[in-house]
Amino acid sequence: MSEHIINALFKIIEERKGADPESSYVASLYDKGTSKIAQKVGEEAVETAIEALQGDKEKLAQESADLLFHLMILWADQGLKPDDIMNVLQSRLGTSGIDEKASRSS
Repeated sequence: MSEHIINALFKIIEERKGADPESSYVASLYDKGTSKIAQKVGEEAVETAIEALQGDKEKLAQESADLLFHLMILWADQGLKPDDIMNVLQSRLGTSGIDEKASRSS
């Protein structure tokens, strides 16, 4: 695979910014604004957590995909790219979660 699925999907998500909200779900979210996009991210996060508690791995994978998809729409809405998030993760690599969290609170 020459292009990672995250980058390929993100490219499509960005292209939908100018699409017709009547014919594109992503464009309809952009049209409704950041608060609606953020609401969808929250809904998908809750659904993902519920599926984790239910123990159905297939449904958890599906809800996780929905969550990531809506999160990427939020990133695009806010002018972030997947590389921005990957760079943060890369910078945290090798740092304990406890130390990383403590560094943010100071």
